[in-house]
Amino acid sequence: MQRIFSGIQPSGIPTLGNYLGAMRNWAALQHDHECIYCVVDLHAITQWQEPADLARQTREMAASLLACGIDPRAHILFNQSAVPAHARLGWIFYCVTRLGWLNRMTQFKDKAGKDRENVSAGLYIYPSLMAADILAYHATRVPVGEDQRQHLELANDIAQKFNHDYGVEFFPHIEPLIMGPAARVMSLRDGTRKMSKSDASDQSRINLNDDADMIAAKIRRAKTDAEPLPGEAEGLEGRPEARNLVGIFAALTDTDHASVLREHGGRGFGAFKESLTALLVEKLAPIASETTRWLNDPGAIEAVLRDGAARAAALCDPIVAEAERLVGFLSVQGVKAGRA
Repeated sequence: MQRIFSGIQPSGIPTLGNYLGAMRNWAALQHDHECIYCVVDLHAITQWQEPADLARQTREMAASLLACGIDPRAHILFNQSAVPAHARLGWIFYCVTRLGWLNRMTQFKDKAGKDRENVSAGLYIYPSLMAADILAYHATRVPVGEDQRQHLELANDIAQKFNHDYGVEFFPHIEPLIMGPAARVMSLRDGTRKMSKSDASDQSRINLNDDADMIAAKIRRAKTDAEPLPGEAEGLEGRPEARNLVGIFAALTDTDHASVLREHGGRGFGAFKESLTALLVEKLAPIASETTRWLNDPGAIEAVLRDGAARAAALCDPIVAEAERLVGFLSVQGVKAGRA
């Protein structure tokens, strides 16, 4: 089976957008791939994190992944900082990466904005650590969205340069794993903005631990327009809120806008929202319940992460040790103090 690596930021309880965009795909990939899934807490600190919040949010993200169906016995789930090989290979890759490559990274420009002189150096160089995350396991497949394609191309550039510089064929080529059109879930309060936990209003998003009453209230208050649903997908043009709600329904039923509108076209939003609420509760209630169960036992979450880190290290430590040998690092492990 092909080995997959993918990581997710420890941003706490995920939203419906996180679930439809990535997490449910991660669960599906377990059937025919060897999967290594990582809560990337090293990446998280490229921007300031309150320490207690970071620890809590790491547990929350792990609990949510487990609730969404990640099987930590058949596959590997761990937090990045628990496996030092990531940082070891990361430093080698920082030295392989060219500044010109990093200067082309559009995501850094977007995140740094006009204040780029005051952002952390970590935010600038983290794509090289992302390459190390993947290549430390010789993973050959990575599920990616459009916003990460450029980083995956950089990872392949780094691998190719390392291989060239040291005259080896050591790091493999990574292929993007395209899961079909990703559901792009927008804010329930503004259909032109992505659903995000950073939005000040909790009414803008569905969280994976929202109960049925909360889901119903949020969908009932979701912004719409005055027209009924159109009969064809073309009728959603210029109607971002309508497109968003129809898109959520389509993603949850594994169909498309046209299929949803064949069934619901011509209806007012009141009736459609009732159907959407029932569907969301059906799909998300088991996840919310399971997330709560895990969060009530933080020791169990940490045991899963600890076991995953040990198994991850067993895979990547020999690979990173060989990369260090190729670079010329002298291994003195096991040499007793005072002896040459």
